[in-house]
Amino acid sequence: MTQVGIEVMNVFGGTAFLDVPELAARRQLDNARFENLMMLEKTVALPYEDPITFGVNAAKPIVDSLSEEERNRIELVITCTESGIDFGKSMSTYIHHYLGLNRHCRMYEIKQACYSGTAGLHAAVNFILSGTSPGAKALVIATDISRFFVAEGGSSLTEDWSYAELSAGAGAVALLVSDTPYVFQIDTGASGYYGYEVMDTCRPMPDSEAGNSDLSLSTYLDCCEQTFMAYKSRVPEADYKDTFQYLAFHTPFGGMVKGAHRTMMRRIAKAKAPEIEADFNQRVLPGIRFCQRVGNIMGGTVFLSLAGLIEHGTFDTPKRIGCYSYGSGCCSEFYSGVATSQSQVALRKFKLSERLQERRLLGFDEYEAMLRSGHGIRFGTRNAKLDLQGIPVSVRGEQRLYLEEIRDFHRIYRWL
Repeated sequence: MTQVGIEVMNVFGGTAFLDVPELAARRQLDNARFENLMMLEKTVALPYEDPITFGVNAAKPIVDSLSEEERNRIELVITCTESGIDFGKSMSTYIHHYLGLNRHCRMYEIKQACYSGTAGLHAAVNFILSGTSPGAKALVIATDISRFFVAEGGSSLTEDWSYAELSAGAGAVALLVSDTPYVFQIDTGASGYYGYEVMDTCRPMPDSEAGNSDLSLSTYLDCCEQTFMAYKSRVPEADYKDTFQYLAFHTPFGGMVKGAHRTMMRRIAKAKAPEIEADFNQRVLPGIRFCQRVGNIMGGTVFLSLAGLIEHGTFDTPKRIGCYSYGSGCCSEFYSGVATSQSQVALRKFKLSERLQERRLLGFDEYEAMLRSGHGIRFGTRNAKLDLQGIPVSVRGEQRLYLEEIRDFHRIYRWL
């Protein structure tokens, strides 16, 4: 069987962030509910940042690390997002252009809420396994921003979404998928998927989100159990407690993951409270650490969790990681792979923790002013010019892409 998986992975967590405890205090939110979020910081997309700049800035360090021959073997580019900028034109075309990739390349976009990144990964994995182009590589980019207001709606869409502001982040994760999986080797054939129609969360308008928070939680929990049982039907010896040394969850917020893991340990492993708490701290918590600083980045969040596990975990021996991906609406999957000490070395070359530390802290008043002004280019904007003079000097330490202008719907970017 051909080895396949993630050869290289990088995270871009934006250029600015907000202190979440301060935001909760300013919004006068209930402290107990806030603590359940387990949030520390959230990335905020600035007016001259969009899903394309996030995606390119995540992928560029990967592309720059490749030889010309290796870059030319990237034959598939998939963008995974629910923050698309056009109903027809894929963001992958922009990303492919600004990365300077070979034109002999397939490119397209996937949308399925927060499941999109996993869908893109498996599409890339299957392309490699097909063997139709031996030695080819695929670039998968999950990129999303939260720049919307809660939509007004009927009784089914009027749940309290004020706490979503605290966890809604922005960011991108870029994955280079190939037959040399230095970072994460997929367990081919070992996956369980599960889905059905449910109106838990949706974006009925491009810049607005609506949903039912209680329904979203119950669906997330239901799919977590059902996907694992489907995984077990294909891997009969799989045990939720003992098979996986680490677990990477799609992380809307930490408390949701903790609740899901607690439910799984009770129902599947028949564990008691003290054991569950210790197990969470050992196998799950390392994967939440980046999520606590960036927020929910939708399709890329499960990979943000995976990156956190590899960055902060112990890999003196190879470790199997179980991954749970969930997308509202809904589709979900439980799959697995193996990471090693080599994975940690490969990931740490991109200095993810240091890059997050370099972001600029936004003051609350500055953030509020951005919200009042709309703080960004809305979907369908025909013409606009952005003031790139406002880019903080503190984030100009390396070349990054920013949105400069929209001219007759065509987006024009500049490297700074």
